[in-house]
Amino acid sequence: MSGHSKWHNIRLKKGKVDAQRGKIFTKLSRDIYMAVRKGGPDPETNFILKVAVQRARAVNMPADNIKRVIEKASGNAEGDYDEVTYEGYGPHGVALIIEAATNNRNRTAADIRSTFSKLGGNLGETGCVSWNFTRYGVLTIPAEGKDEEEVLMAALDAGATDMNSDEENFLILTEPNSLHAVKEGMEKAGFEIVDVGFQQIAKDTVELSVEQSAGVIRLIETLEDFDDVQNVYTNADIPDEAMEE
Repeated sequence: MSGHSKWHNIRLKKGKVDAQRGKIFTKLSRDIYMAVRKGGPDPETNFILKVAVQRARAVNMPADNIKRVIEKASGNAEGDYDEVTYEGYGPHGVALIIEAATNNRNRTAADIRSTFSKLGGNLGETGCVSWNFTRYGVLTIPAEGKDEEEVLMAALDAGATDMNSDEENFLILTEPNSLHAVKEGMEKAGFEIVDVGFQQIAKDTVELSVEQSAGVIRLIETLEDFDDVQNVYTNADIPDEAMEE
């Protein structure tokens, strides 16, 4: 499984801890805001919003907070945030894609460029690494007590593209436009879905040692700490020992 999938799983575990610090609430609020701006305030007709709200609820974001963000985004004023994507290389040649939501492009670009420079990376031009990534809809299903082949067959029957797995989770991959249908199909088949969203997953990965992983993890975590940064994706294949540390 790709390094990013491992990274996603450990971030998922830390979600409730991060929520206590408020960081994850800020990021999820921006996801909700932009989803409303794109597709309207009704989760039943705006699947991107529905996904964003489900992710917010999964980390116990208060319902009043969610409601306020939707109401604010439904106003007539121009949107406060722009979606911006940055690409670059980290230590040991690993590729990174950073998705941000910002009300000040110059500030965000300067912060990200400075972080790359300080931590052994280089911010690149648009397209320099995105050719190696494919955007998928991703459903996360706990692996405990489930047969991998059974889950895979159910996923393919529901219209999924592929499936990754580790000791703790199955990640069902779908075409982005098929995520809603596959989610409904897996739920009808009786599977619990603990996370749903969209991810950039690398086609080819860079295998790292535990020692090499330290600098890459530091860069990713520093980028994720910026309020403007929504997601960080990498093609680094990070060993489990490094992730646990």
